[in-house]
Amino acid sequence: MAAAIPTELHSIAPDKAVIRVEDVHKYYDLGETRVHALRGVSLEIQRGEFLAIMGASGSGKSTFMNLLGCLDKPTSGKYLLDGIDVSEHDKKALAHIRNQKLGFVFQGFNLLPRTSARENVELPLLYGKHRLSNAQLREKADAVLASVGLQGREDHHPSQLSGGQQQRVAIARALINDPEILLADEPTGNLDSRTSVEIMGVFQQLNERGITIVMVTHEPDIASYARRDVVMRDGLVQSDRAVSQRLDAKTELERIIRSTSEEQE
Repeated sequence: MAAAIPTELHSIAPDKAVIRVEDVHKYYDLGETRVHALRGVSLEIQRGEFLAIMGASGSGKSTFMNLLGCLDKPTSGKYLLDGIDVSEHDKKALAHIRNQKLGFVFQGFNLLPRTSARENVELPLLYGKHRLSNAQLREKADAVLASVGLQGREDHHPSQLSGGQQQRVAIARALINDPEILLADEPTGNLDSRTSVEIMGVFQQLNERGITIVMVTHEPDIASYARRDVVMRDGLVQSDRAVSQRLDAKTELERIIRSTSEEQE
């Protein structure tokens, strides 16, 4: 019997893990071949952490991210989100959880090309059960865009924005439902080095505001902006440690600007 949609997901004390994964396995059947993508992963993520997940292609990091995002379910094991075991929830319940708890940022931005930045950000509210007037939608979208540094760009279409600005729109869209957890899959993969640092600056600011961030990246320098680094290999967690020499995006951006100015003189 499918699990009922939870009416409340804020049921545990704030000092407990917001994400707890216990001995999770995931199999995929590809014709006559069975792929064991996750081989008993156990992991806890505390509220307010900024976690980077790294690993080579085939390590299981993307499969793991899909499970955390309630886009897929484990074959066995438990996934507790805010103390609620979502492992056995049906698609409708998982969609409700995604809308209530999670925000997603992808490598490819996934913006609608013929709509403005504001309209792209408003989309999750239009498809949800929110009852907001057009004026309220506009006000909320503009406030979120301003929070990621895009005040004055609300009416611009994606083609009128740089790659970094497009990714900021995507981040704003992920934030419009006030998620507790932001899941980012290679968020700097299509960006140059300076713009990548700018996006990491946005992430660090969001994390300082209390948003839990889980980010998949293959770039060690990008992972250095997180607080904790998990490396996966062959469907298992190979290492899990605090980032010892964490980079500060604001400081790094100042260094890049200074270095560029010196080269131009």
